[in-house]
Amino acid sequence: MIAGRGRSAIALLAVLAFANARADEYRASSYVFGTIAQVTVLDADVVHAQAAVGRVFGEFDRMHRELHAWKSGDLVALNQAIARGQANIHTTPEIAALIRQSQDLAAKSGDLFNPAIGKLVGLWSFHRDKPGGPVPGAQDIARLVAANPRMSDLSIRGDEVTSSNIAVQVDFGGYAKGYALDRAAEILRVEGISNALINVGGNAMALGRNGARAWRVGLDAPRGAGLLATLELNDGEAVGTSGDYRRYYEIDGKRYSHIIDPRTGYPVAGVESVTVLVSGGAGAGALSDAASKPIFIEGSQDWSKAAARMGVSQAMLVDAEGIIHVTPALKSRLSFVDPARVAVR
Repeated sequence: MIAGRGRSAIALLAVLAFANARADEYRASSYVFGTIAQVTVLDADVVHAQAAVGRVFGEFDRMHRELHAWKSGDLVALNQAIARGQANIHTTPEIAALIRQSQDLAAKSGDLFNPAIGKLVGLWSFHRDKPGGPVPGAQDIARLVAANPRMSDLSIRGDEVTSSNIAVQVDFGGYAKGYALDRAAEILRVEGISNALINVGGNAMALGRNGARAWRVGLDAPRGAGLLATLELNDGEAVGTSGDYRRYYEIDGKRYSHIIDPRTGYPVAGVESVTVLVSGGAGAGALSDAASKPIFIEGSQDWSKAAARMGVSQAMLVDAEGIIHVTPALKSRLSFVDPARVAVR
């Protein structure tokens, strides 16, 4: 863990600090979930702030171990039992709760948010720390698509899980960072921290305020050309971004990203990024992360319909031409670097 005071940049989502560092600011960073997580806390007691942030990073480490989709742990054990056709599989209360939450989110999305397609994710080599192909065969893709694994294939009684489909392989990577935001916020509140900004690889949540003003963040341009826009986050709000530049590889000049359309089995093309802003409330972080996936998959034609299905009014999509599609509710909150590229819808 890297700790300290003052200003620093965050990969993927830039936090815009004041020109002068605050005396009551404590900031620390850690590498987890394959990305950089950073927590900034305003508290006059630096020792208290350091201890609270340490508990957050300890929780992130635990989640990374226990919820990992392809390294030995409780989730992998569950998936192995499902593949064997085992019934009444005992799992942890946390995984059972995450399955219930993701089933609700999947139902709202029309199964475009689908954590049950872990086998497809693995087939495309995104179950590696460094994905890189080869491109899977069309027959292998078609076979997994035909198996039609969905979260609704799982039934839960207490902490016991049974699947009606052995093709289900649960992978919470589609909203793990958002869930991490929710857990971090819960820990900080219990520790008596009222003002903080939590960032997990481009997904952020605000608690309270940054002194006299709201927390201010910058959204990176999908193709690394600086900032796309800036946004002020109010207490409890969460912002999540999914992009084809996060986890991807290129073969013969074609980009393959980790966001896969479960209907076709192929990575989504034609979209560079999707950003979702969710107001405060239980599960705001998880929703901000999960909702970006069906919006991304529906693409520039039907993205706003996908947002509406997820109950999201503040969303933005950047298409492959660099055109920014944004809902009126989110446009009013953003300060764009290049307003000429914005198409409101």
